[in-house]
Amino acid sequence: MSVRALKDITFGSVAGMTSKVFEHPFDLTKVRLQSQVLDATARFKGPIDCLVQTWQKEGIRGLYRGLPAPIVGAMAENASLFWSYRELQNAIRAVSKQPAQELSLDQLALAGAGAGFLTSFVLTPIELVKCKMQVQMLMAPGLPGPISVLTSIIRTSGFRGLWLGQTATLIRETGGGAAWFASKEAVATLLLARRHVPAHDKKALRAWESAVSGACAGVAYNVALFPADTVKSAIQTQAELRPRAAGEPGPTFLGTLRAMYRAQGVKGLYAGCGVTVARAIPSSALIFLIYDGLSSRYGS
Repeated sequence: MSVRALKDITFGSVAGMTSKVFEHPFDLTKVRLQSQVLDATARFKGPIDCLVQTWQKEGIRGLYRGLPAPIVGAMAENASLFWSYRELQNAIRAVSKQPAQELSLDQLALAGAGAGFLTSFVLTPIELVKCKMQVQMLMAPGLPGPISVLTSIIRTSGFRGLWLGQTATLIRETGGGAAWFASKEAVATLLLARRHVPAHDKKALRAWESAVSGACAGVAYNVALFPADTVKSAIQTQAELRPRAAGEPGPTFLGTLRAMYRAQGVKGLYAGCGVTVARAIPSSALIFLIYDGLSSRYGS
């Protein structure tokens, strides 16, 4: 592995870990709102009510329920995303036989989609543990930690069970990866053009420009395929909130999508979208601020 690849993995990990600590209470709120779409009676009226109830009933520890899993997940996700994004760009240049060519926005979106596709396989098991922990406190206090949840999944469903919800994660990450990277690159290019700086000179980005382009990327990522994320959360928390009868088949992506649409329509598929976009703006801005800053200072 090249030094540049190791730097991408390291910078991505640091950026992901930092942003996850900031955004976790909002992610917990999103998952809990998504998981109640198929319930006959909603536990929460909206994101503010969810945050208030969680604080009142579970305290600060409740707001950070399941944090270890998403911290590991954010580090793995961003390391995988940034590393594979760069490697796929190199592959596209090699295929086009124009190694010095600045890639078009379409090509960057393709590299972003590929990065998201690959990352989905790393992310699904981590998000499965996270989502289960985030809804467990709704059922009973004092439940086991991430390692116990992980071993319970393997014991019940085998290693294959760790990829419950993979189809939804793959769809979300593939489309989201294209939107995330392409939006960031497009906005960064526009900001550089205002100062008459060449688009390929990303080291010339000022801190606020990295943050603004990152914030726009966060909005694009979450709006692009949010219903896939809603379906994923419902699938991954079904065992805790809506246990199946003996012999009943497990949830599928299309089956869950149809059930959620019948229950609450398009509104149900976008449950938690508002709070997700609100936290994605500063979170994604922080990721690219850190990644671009580290790349500019220590990258090749």
